[in-house]
Amino acid sequence: MKKILDYLLGSIYLLYFGLQLLLFHVYQVVAYNIFGKKVHKVSVDHLNFMLTYGLYLTGASIKFDRRTDLPTDRPIIFTANHQSTFDIPAIIWFLRRYRPIFVSKIELAKGIPSISYNLRKSGAALINRKDGKQAIVEIARLGKHIQDNNYSAVIFPEGTRTASGQMRPFAAGGLAALLKKAPNALVVPVAIQGTGKFNPTKGVFPLVSFSKLSWTVLPGIEPAGKKPEEIAQLAQAAIQEVLDEGNQ
Repeated sequence: MKKILDYLLGSIYLLYFGLQLLLFHVYQVVAYNIFGKKVHKVSVDHLNFMLTYGLYLTGASIKFDRRTDLPTDRPIIFTANHQSTFDIPAIIWFLRRYRPIFVSKIELAKGIPSISYNLRKSGAALINRKDGKQAIVEIARLGKHIQDNNYSAVIFPEGTRTASGQMRPFAAGGLAALLKKAPNALVVPVAIQGTGKFNPTKGVFPLVSFSKLSWTVLPGIEPAGKKPEEIAQLAQAAIQEVLDEGNQ
């Protein structure tokens, strides 16, 4: 019976998800080309509100826990574990005040309604994972962008999704490139739980109904006097502590 519900509710959500991407693609194009970047950003926020709370269609529970106050007068580098595609809409929606801009693989910048358009227009760092030099240049460009505008960047230092919930070691290269151009950025760990079990396969189907999904924003790490490798280790340790709490 549970497996039947997974397929049924998962199918409903994925149809809903696809429809939202198509509808909001039009909204984004109109917003950007007629009204400019500010209205485009609002359209992206609205899309990710719909995608996040649409998860209720699967019976999921959604929890956002912010365990610290975040500054608005300096850039932020949100550093998160990465379990599935469904990590991202909630980050955009719940952290919308800080204008999060992603480090993303370049393949996602084409062919996906709404998502590809936003990646191209938001200033995301679109990296070729087979070309280390290009990746560092792109991430550094994003670092300068958040430094100049007091925006935030989002990076997944594992480098890929780990649906099992067991984190891969955090790589420090991306953090180092961001901090080089945004030296006064606050590094803020974000612990994501449940999305890997919700989406346990490499594709997007089936989804697991009645999953418990949570995003926890943890106290920031001041980068001054620390090497990027140390910052990456501190961020991963803070996230692991929250994951361990959830497994108890």
